[in-house]
Amino acid sequence: MAEEQPSLHIDTDWKKQAQEEKRKLAEQQEQQRAAQRAPAATGAAAPASGRPGRTPAREARLPSFDGIVQSLVTQALLYLGELAPQGSEPMLNLDMAKYHVDLLGILEDRTKNNLTPEEQHLLDAALYELRTRFINVASQFIG
Repeated sequence: MAEEQPSLHIDTDWKKQAQEEKRKLAEQQEQQRAAQRAPAATGAAAPASGRPGRTPAREARLPSFDGIVQSLVTQALLYLGELAPQGSEPMLNLDMAKYHVDLLGILEDRTKNNLTPEEQHLLDAALYELRTRFINVASQFIG
């Protein structure tokens, strides 16, 4: 017997708002990174990568706490069906979404009193947003 997939209704306005918030957060983080790099600059113009032939668009990002949080948020949103790879249908996997939210919870526990105020705010906001979204999506199936 084929299992019938539950119907999932996504409010597109809410989805657009979430994507816009994510875009703004990414812009703020990029501005913060640029501000942190600016004092380290010596005034001499150097290639962005320090290697000839590399363009800033291809430059690898340095590992950071923000990157870890963003990576886990992206994965959770993917499994909540709010993001989809280009050309594919959104997927819904509540177990995997919960797993990624729980990973952020572990990160919160293990870094308690060890984060800058900006990092703590980022982590708190990410957890609040993802937990709220998870509850909203999961409650559609508990009925």
